[in-house]
Order: sequence, then C-alpha cells, then structure tokens
Amino acid sequence: MTEPLIYDLGSPGRAGIKMPDPDVPLADLPADLARDDLDLPEVSEVDVVRHYTRLSILNHSIDKGFYPLGSCTMKYNPRLNEDMARLPGLAAVHPYQDPETAQGALELMYETQEWLKEIGGFAGVSLQPSAGAQGEFTGILIMRAYHRDRGDTRRTRILIPDSAHGTNPASTTMSGLEVIEIPSDARGNVDLESLRAHCDDTVVGLMITNPNTLGLFEDQIVPIIELVHNCGGLVYGDGANLNALMGIVRPGDLGFDVMHYNLHKTFSTPHGGGGPGSGPVGVAEHLAPYLPGPLVDIVEGAESEGEMPRYQLVMPARSIGRMKAFYGNFGVIVRAYTYMMVNGSDGLRRVSEMAVLNANYLRARLRNTYHVPYDRVNMHEFVIEGRFADAPGIHALDISKRLMDYGMHPPTNYFPLIVHEALMIEPTETESKESLDAFCNAMVSIAREAREQPELLRDAPHSTPVGRLDEVRAARQLSLCCRPIANPD
Repeated sequence: MTEPLIYDLGSPGRAGIKMPDPDVPLADLPADLARDDLDLPEVSEVDVVRHYTRLSILNHSIDKGFYPLGSCTMKYNPRLNEDMARLPGLAAVHPYQDPETAQGALELMYETQEWLKEIGGFAGVSLQPSAGAQGEFTGILIMRAYHRDRGDTRRTRILIPDSAHGTNPASTTMSGLEVIEIPSDARGNVDLESLRAHCDDTVVGLMITNPNTLGLFEDQIVPIIELVHNCGGLVYGDGANLNALMGIVRPGDLGFDVMHYNLHKTFSTPHGGGGPGSGPVGVAEHLAPYLPGPLVDIVEGAESEGEMPRYQLVMPARSIGRMKAFYGNFGVIVRAYTYMMVNGSDGLRRVSEMAVLNANYLRARLRNTYHVPYDRVNMHEFVIEGRFADAPGIHALDISKRLMDYGMHPPTNYFPLIVHEALMIEPTETESKESLDAFCNAMVSIAREAREQPELLRDAPHSTPVGRLDEVRAARQLSLCCRPIANPD
C-alpha cells in the first residue's frame, strides 16, 4: 500500500498546534519578503505522527530484518549507546565553551584515543575525521607531508590493489597523487610480483584493505609491507574491515604506518543513508607529529596523587591542520566509547570471532548453490557470483530484487569489480543462527526459481510498496518535487 502525500491527508483550517499570543508588538513583514503561496499541509498532530510512523515502517531497517550489506557492516546497534549519546551533559556540550568546563567530554575523547591506539597498535590517534573516506584522505595527506618534510618530492604515486575499497583511488586523486593499480593473484591476494615491479623511489606508499573487499586476509601481508618499506614508501591500512581483526591482530604490529578506523561500522553507530560517520586515524611514532588536531592530552603534572587529571586540547608539532570543524563527530565518539567500555577487551575479540564465524557459515552453506570465486576461509564477509550457467537471463540484480520479497535487504551488488555479477555478503556478529539459516534458505530458493520461474526474479520485487524502478531513467530525468510546478519560471 502506497502512503499518500501529507498534503492529501489534511483539511483547510486544521492545525496541529496553537501558537501562543505574541508578547511583543506585531510588525509587518517587508513586502518583498512576504509569501502567501506556501501551500503548506494543514494537518493535526495525530495526522503527522501516523503519517511518518507509516512511512518509517515501509523502509527496511536493521530493526525489521536481516541486512547483509557487504563492506558496510549494517549490524544491530545497542540502544544503550544511543542513550549515552543523548545524556544532557554530552549532547548539550558546546564546542566553544572553555575546556575547563568540559573536562568530562575531553576525558571521554582521551580514553577513546587510548583505546583505539591499543586496539590498532599505534602511537597516536586523531578523532578529527568525520567519515571513513575522510580518514583515508587524512592518511594520504599525512604520508605526503612526511615525504615532503624529508625533501622526498619525487614520490608522487600511491599503489592500490584492485581489491581495495573504491574510495581509496578517490582519496589519492584528491591529494594530487597518481594511482597505480596492483592486480590480485589467483587466491585473491595482492600479486607480489606486480607489487615488486612498481616499488621504487617514486612511491609515496601503498593503500591496502585487509581483510580486502573479497573478505580475505592477505596471506603475504608481512612481505607486502616489507616490499613497500624497502623502497622508502609507507603503508596505509584501510581499517573499514577492522571488525574481523580487533582483539586478534594489531595492524601496527604488522608494520602499518597509518590506518583509519570506522567508528560507525566496527564500534556501533547506525550509518545508513549517508551518516553519521567517524573515521579516526592512527599512526606510528614517526607520523604522530603530522596528525590533524586538536588532540586531547593530559596537562603535564596535573595527574598528581589523589587528584583528577586535567585535559587540554593540543595541536601536534607538524600537524596537517584540521580536517573538520572542532573536535570530530562527538556523538559517534560517545557511542563508540560506550560500545568499547561495555564489551571490554575480551568482548571486542569475541565480536571479531563471531563476525568471522557467521560469514564462514554462510559461505559453507551457499558454496554448492552459488559459485564462490575465492572459496577459502574468509573473514567477516565473502563474495559469490549472482549468475548461473543454466539460467543465462538472470543477473545479480535480479537475485537481490527477489530477496526483498523474502523480507531481507539485498547484499552489496556488483562490488568488488574483479568478480563478475558480484554479491558481497556480510552477516556481522549480531545475527543468530536462525537468521543466517533463513537467509541461506531464501538464497537457495531463489536459485531454484532462477531456473524454474525466471520471471519471478526479473519482475521482482513483488511485495514492496514500490516495484523495480528504472534507475537510469530516474537519474537522467530528475523529478524532485512532490507536485508539478505550475510556473517553474
């Protein structure tokens, strides 16, 4: 059932609120600013509440059903974390107030920095970047600044495996550097020979996603890092997939020089629809002076016996500057801090173990129904091909659209690009075995339908408020108004 526009729900003269009588003299608006043709809906309060409640349940969400969106880590996020972010002392703190009056907020940020340093194995962390992609951009700027300070201006190239996240090349290009793509080998790892051939004194560094977008841990990660370091380059780790590693391996211990963390994925903040996000960056000792600031530190000598420490905002000595206004996306930082404190070190390791276990369970159950191009032990996600030799008219998109009729959100489609008709599946650690089995049963059923009733897939979805849309036409012929404008001029 399609929900009508709110304009069609009201009646002339109906109102949801009654404004109080003004306690100041009335004044006429300037004639050139007055508008009498707003055409606003005239509805009661209950009309508004019911309308938006009905709209909210039309959307698929993690609260309604399974959401196996690979790479994006759409997991259930505990309500406790939301409650903490809404505490008045945290939600109402103002970025311009004197740091002496915001010591609690600064302590929370300091502790978050310390936790992230420990989890990643890094010497310094900045909470400044407000998204994973901005964290990538920050890391590349730090690497560039490091080389320039050393007078190493010949270094203009960033090596990026073809299994990396798609934003890595964009971050490189925005930094004014050149992207060099490194192919994958037959096991889905970085091709060592190709990497070796490109390692020279023009390399700024390597951007590598580990586990990569195939969901695979790089078998030769230590030799990869050594190759880049031996030519004078730095190694950037895309930490978006840290939810497969935390508590088990620390990227800094492997030799990574810099890495961003996706607080909004690994450490619990709902991030569908483009936000909110937070992409702190961790660095090794030699890059710590270049971190964006301000950072939170303890005032020297303030933590004497029996006294509470005092916190201050500081800028690193050779900082690349700010990446956003103020001090990072504070609400997301609060959620992440709560998540880390509740789970503790053992709990965070358990999160990774269950994410990996769930993903391998799905791969093992689906491997005889769908082709798994890299069929080996995976981490938190894996990739299958959404096509069948005996059903040539069916594509990954058809499978995804049909899955919506089973009450589940589709996996990520057509990414990574190195797999034809790719479906990237990530169950996360928060799903039960019953949910995983229901997903597998649906996928097996859809594979059977692809052969016996292909039109069911090609015409899907059948049970959603809106059927399959012509996305190309929608992009080319934008219609951004709920009603046609009579006189667009």
